[in-house]
Amino acid sequence: MFRTHTNGELSLSNLNDNVTLSGWVQTIRDKGFMIWIDLRDRYGITQLVFDEDRSSAELLQDAKKLGREFVIQVSGKVIERTSKNPKIPTGDVEILVEKLTVLNAAELPPFTIEDETDGGEELRMKYRYLDIRRNPVRDKLIFRHKMAQKVRNYLSDQNFIEVETPVLIKSTPEGARDFVVPSRMNPGQFYALPQSPQTFKQLLMIGGMDRYFQIVKCFRDEDLRADRQPEFTQIDCEMAFVEQQDVLEIFEGMTATLIKDITGNELGTFPRMTYDEAMKTYGNDKPDIRFGMKFVEVNDLVKGKDFKIFDEAELVVGINVEDCADYTRKQIDELIEWVKRPQIGASGMVWIKFQTDGTITSSVNKFYNEVDLNKITEEFGANAGDLIFLMSGTENKVRTQLSALRMEVGNRLGLRDPKEFAPLWVVDFPLLEWDEESGRYHAMHHPFTSPKPEDIALLQTDPGKARANAYDLVLNGNEIGGGSVRIFDKDLQSRMFDLLGFTKEEAEAQFGFLMNAFKYGAPPHAGLAFGFDRLVAILDGNEVIRDYIAFPKNNSGRDVMIDAPSAIADEQLTELSLKVNAPSEK
Repeated sequence: MFRTHTNGELSLSNLNDNVTLSGWVQTIRDKGFMIWIDLRDRYGITQLVFDEDRSSAELLQDAKKLGREFVIQVSGKVIERTSKNPKIPTGDVEILVEKLTVLNAAELPPFTIEDETDGGEELRMKYRYLDIRRNPVRDKLIFRHKMAQKVRNYLSDQNFIEVETPVLIKSTPEGARDFVVPSRMNPGQFYALPQSPQTFKQLLMIGGMDRYFQIVKCFRDEDLRADRQPEFTQIDCEMAFVEQQDVLEIFEGMTATLIKDITGNELGTFPRMTYDEAMKTYGNDKPDIRFGMKFVEVNDLVKGKDFKIFDEAELVVGINVEDCADYTRKQIDELIEWVKRPQIGASGMVWIKFQTDGTITSSVNKFYNEVDLNKITEEFGANAGDLIFLMSGTENKVRTQLSALRMEVGNRLGLRDPKEFAPLWVVDFPLLEWDEESGRYHAMHHPFTSPKPEDIALLQTDPGKARANAYDLVLNGNEIGGGSVRIFDKDLQSRMFDLLGFTKEEAEAQFGFLMNAFKYGAPPHAGLAFGFDRLVAILDGNEVIRDYIAFPKNNSGRDVMIDAPSAIADEQLTELSLKVNAPSEK
């Protein structure tokens, strides 16, 4: 028996018990005549003590040979600590060690394995198995586990059945780039790793499963960000004989249940906002509604005043930052430089201060008199003490730039409290978007999304105006889930493929199996997928998903721990009917 107890459970109720513990050496404090060791495992820390009065000389010498991260087993008696540590559950007791066994010696780790470590991110990713020993990382993985359990329990209670779908599938041309896998037994042919189980869950509905879910790995070969990984996990769901409202109610309930169980916050009915309203009011389709600063368009008030930048702009739009008229010129200049960064790409920004004494001043006083500025502040509903920022440019670009500014100002003012949760359904997305480069429509979501029933006729007359029967769930400015009512009619699906530029032959080659399945009685169905990694991070008060994944990739899509991706042997390439690497020149 390696242990009778874990390192997180002993207390004064165990006084004088003989126990056996195992774990890693966290710290060693050697006073010569006495040695204290903190022994760590997943459950906590227990202090061990060796001293020359109560321990044999041999045992004391063996303890002196230990190093950090040695794996050891000890047996001894639980005694009361004279110097207690209220910061840990076991802080009232310690173990007077009577027997010590080194299970495995360890080299000095490349960084300190403590809550506050001296290891940089890249170093800790290289030695991720050591990083997982630290409380902040381990606790995030445990939190993820508990979230997964709650999701499974909720969906099971709602009569969903968990079904595994294939990982080796067919490559499709829509969406992000696929990761492909060569087939040895079928030379020159390839599988793809799934970006989602989309077609399979629709086939499960045709198969009569009625309600399906899966916590599933998905893969996308795309550029990475802090909240994006090449392999990620979805809570993937589908329901038959439902409309949009049914789906929203089920997953609104799941989200509210998770937030209440984990944070204690009670949520009412989730507000809903159309895509057009979100873009017009916040400049993006996943707005953070925990704070205001709604967009106000002022073309009519600012044009024709000889200020060339505004006169030539397609749109002049701004936000009102309440109670910030006391911002210094230095603070405003910092924000102007921030929006000029290449990531934002703005040429500049105009400010208007509504001073607490009622006077109004701006960075464009040369072009706008007091009457003009009064009209602008009235349009924003500004009060004395407020600060207005204005930006201009082409409509789509300036909305995106102002949206980024709004979020940055919200961060600087502490308005994005990670303990506050503001969910939102965004609905009525465009069904299609026109791509100038390819000269054809692309699906805004995917080719299986149904148009809203009242917009089906537009597919014949004006496809670009058709709205999708689609919905995204937004939480604190992050899209955490998205889905749609699916097309279940063969003719409508065929029409969609036509609009997306598929020839009959291409549609048959890519999706013939699904079209064939529609012939045998497809029920009305709809679904939704949550980004599980992102949902876990946000409910834990974070927005970066990396620490909630046991073995993540870096921003270049590399696993620096196992050094992947990597080259493979020429013999393997030949076996897979792939081109052999050319010999290197010497």
